[in-house]
Amino acid sequence: MDRPRILLLTRNYPPLWGGMERLVWRMSHELARRADLRLVLPRGGAPHAPRDAPTAEVPGRPIARFLLASAHAALRLARRVRPAWVLAGSGLLAPAALAAARAVGARAAAYLHGLDAASTHPVYTALWLPAIRRLDLVIANSQATADIARGRRVPASRIRVVHPGVDLPEPDPAARERFRARHGLGGRPVLLYVGRLTRRKGLLELVRDVLPIVIRERPEAVLLVAGDTPAASLHHGVVTREAVGAAARAAGVQEAVRFLGVLKGPALDEAWFAADVHVFPVRDIPGDPEGFGMVALEAAAHGLPTVAYATGGVTDAVADGVSGRLVPPGDPAAFAAAVLELLAAPPPADAMREYAARFAWERFGDAMCHALDMMPGSR
Repeated sequence: MDRPRILLLTRNYPPLWGGMERLVWRMSHELARRADLRLVLPRGGAPHAPRDAPTAEVPGRPIARFLLASAHAALRLARRVRPAWVLAGSGLLAPAALAAARAVGARAAAYLHGLDAASTHPVYTALWLPAIRRLDLVIANSQATADIARGRRVPASRIRVVHPGVDLPEPDPAARERFRARHGLGGRPVLLYVGRLTRRKGLLELVRDVLPIVIRERPEAVLLVAGDTPAASLHHGVVTREAVGAAARAAGVQEAVRFLGVLKGPALDEAWFAADVHVFPVRDIPGDPEGFGMVALEAAAHGLPTVAYATGGVTDAVADGVSGRLVPPGDPAAFAAAVLELLAAPPPADAMREYAARFAWERFGDAMCHALDMMPGSR
């Protein structure tokens, strides 16, 4: 039997390496193992695409040019290859996926992240949401995103939840000492923040409200920040290093905060292995939810517990009492107490890795194809 043809459209793809980019990159590789995949990508993405997946590149900026060029490329490719599915890697490309699919009698789907479902921007509400509601399939990255989509009148019968996946690294007992020796950390308690610096991620509030409580109890503790202000974002609300540094000085904890910049690959693996607690202080901001929380899974895969506020899709990513602790949103005292608790008594690393294994990328690929196969006309 011929493999089904899938046309995948996305703006979120390497060489950018944020959470959404890594997710759609892995999605493309998992789908390419199971289907005849074609892609429409922003310029520079083709070298990162699956080897045997034909790719059309379009200008990634400005956003208006990308939207027009990707819609045109999708329509041209769809007419040539006649896919069974046209899949948007985010809600941003739902209208293009819908138009290309309808032009050739294919099915249309989109993988929805939190803000895809929650955005209240008037243009998005007027043009993008109606297209999302008309899709044959909406794949949500968490139960929270699915709930928001239902609240925006996306038909419940067309929604499936497929959580993002995670790599499962081999334990590296020497990585902890290598990293700590390189950064002069010795045996200090290490808190690790991994991610972009945006308002929603809550780093500034963590430094201002939580870290002073931790430092009072554990004066030798240090917070390592692996990430930076995003250079290109569709949304406002970025936070600068300077603002975080000013908050640290005002709270008297400037000596306990170190910026590592963006870490990738083996360098990030070493940081995961070297830390004692992963801090994920996502804020509960109306209209700007955290869709899931891939970094919490990455932490668990490295045997590192996470402390996070129980908001949005984070509750799907962190198993309270297994891979870390969930605390009430906006309660810095509870967050600090959970950090101190895990520093004193971390959960078993093997249990955290077993939890992360439920989200292996191979399982994600199977779940994506299962979701597509659920719909009539997918074969």
